[in-house]
Amino acid sequence: MERAKAGVTSSAVPDSHGINLYCADPSFGPLLKHHLGDRLFYHLEPHFVRLGELAGGELDDLAALADKHPPVLHPRSRRGEDTAIIERHPAYRRMEHVAFADYGLAAMSHREGVLDWPETLPPAAKYALSYLFVQAEFGLCCPLSMTDSLTRTLLRFGSPELVARYLPGLTAGDLDHITQGAMFITEQGAGSDVGSVATEARLDNGEWKLYGEKWFCSNADAGLAMVLARPQGAAAGTAGLALFLLPRELPDGRPNQYRILRLKDKLGSRSMPSGEIRLEGAIAYLVGDIDRGFAQMTDMINMSRLSNGMRAAGMMRRSLTEALFFARRRSAFGRRLVELPLMQRQLVKLMLPAEQARSMMLLAAQLLARADGGDEVARKLIRIVTPLIKFRACRDARRVTGDAMEVRGGCGYVEEWPDARLLRDSHLGSIWEGTGNIVALDVMRSIRREQTGTALASDLGKRIAALNLAPAGWRVLLESTLQRTFEFAGRAANASDGNGDPVLARQAASALYHLTSAVAMAEEAHALPGDSRRLLLAKLVLEHRVLPKDPLAAADTARETAVNAALLDETPLNAQALF
Repeated sequence: MERAKAGVTSSAVPDSHGINLYCADPSFGPLLKHHLGDRLFYHLEPHFVRLGELAGGELDDLAALADKHPPVLHPRSRRGEDTAIIERHPAYRRMEHVAFADYGLAAMSHREGVLDWPETLPPAAKYALSYLFVQAEFGLCCPLSMTDSLTRTLLRFGSPELVARYLPGLTAGDLDHITQGAMFITEQGAGSDVGSVATEARLDNGEWKLYGEKWFCSNADAGLAMVLARPQGAAAGTAGLALFLLPRELPDGRPNQYRILRLKDKLGSRSMPSGEIRLEGAIAYLVGDIDRGFAQMTDMINMSRLSNGMRAAGMMRRSLTEALFFARRRSAFGRRLVELPLMQRQLVKLMLPAEQARSMMLLAAQLLARADGGDEVARKLIRIVTPLIKFRACRDARRVTGDAMEVRGGCGYVEEWPDARLLRDSHLGSIWEGTGNIVALDVMRSIRREQTGTALASDLGKRIAALNLAPAGWRVLLESTLQRTFEFAGRAANASDGNGDPVLARQAASALYHLTSAVAMAEEAHALPGDSRRLLLAKLVLEHRVLPKDPLAAADTARETAVNAALLDETPLNAQALF
């Protein structure tokens, strides 16, 4: 519902404040029902409706307030003690309560009973709920993701003693007893080149103590952090790194020996504290095998990358929702904006990457559940799909948020509206957990070393073969595009010398993402009989983001106008005639 304003005329700028962001997205419910199954969907739907209401109203207000009042570091107490207390605005604290306690977003993969579901909830439920939450607040989703992924890594590699000691806090349902997580990797001399980590771990009377500085530590005062450090005498590079669990407070209640030196003044995610930390003999606990620290840490990194992709998808959807709301209610030159051909084209250019990212998020959730269940093929698939969504969706979000701001015009550039914050926040996804170059190269590395390309080609081929509602020629187009895409990706990953051609990595990663998302959307259309809207979107992905196109060739504007109008209506569609 739109917020009522006394005395405001119909010519006022359309204001979306108070809309339910779940209900304003009519495609989301049917997709969730398909991916979650009837029983879980109907159990969770009231929670989706409630969270959509919060995200469009109270949470949106709180996020705007927390963005304007970033955290403050108090390095010392008035008695001169090195307390390093971080003060957060009450608005941020209220959002923490909703995310960690009310909805259990960080615990639902690890504890039964969250949202009254008798089992642990599947990844699709967690990502779908977080996708709604991030449409209001981006910064807090970093601590949510890191707490969730730290818990996962601890359960997979930590000793029974560490798990017994810290799992209850990590999965608590009461905010007063929740232990939040963090990841401390980056150093001034070790950003993307993790093998250059210089933080040293010294074994002192049976205790590991860490020395060094970490340069970019988000959720800087978290109760627990996973840290990469190099034991004394260990080999250079990633092979010499070990993984440690660093508590903020020791079991006897004493503060651990590290200091938060300062907080970063960031472009986006302003509500959440990121800082620089100096480790001064901080006690930490070895996690897993001492010579497999980096390999074990990649599990946490990959979960954070998936979360980045989910957040990019959510921010794109929020930007699209805002743009559609405005365009449907604002008139110019005697017509609603949404009826103007150029505006229709611009809106569909927002819609396409937003829908791609959502389908990739739900596909990744499906694959992650299978991989965690022991499916080796799914393990290879999630290995490549994770960097694909991190690479492409995060880059798409930067453009979508900017172009959506343009739809609202001058008001979109004003901080009172959500557009500017969405634009600022969207830029972080392409940097966190690996820049675009690093992640694209990781896609190629997985193809070269782990045969993930072969697994993905086979999987997509099977999905295409199972489609039975495509128009004539559609299956042939998908199959030929699949063949060309993987031939090109193979050349980029391996080249003649077996080491690949790094210059082609981004181009190949983009093509793989677009093809995979098109197949995922076509498969969703197959599962939603009577609505071929997603099939039409899948075809547009191939036409506009994969297949060659003459930039000077005149478009079929009559067909384009009909397609755009049909898609922007966001209602079930029989699109056969539009193919």
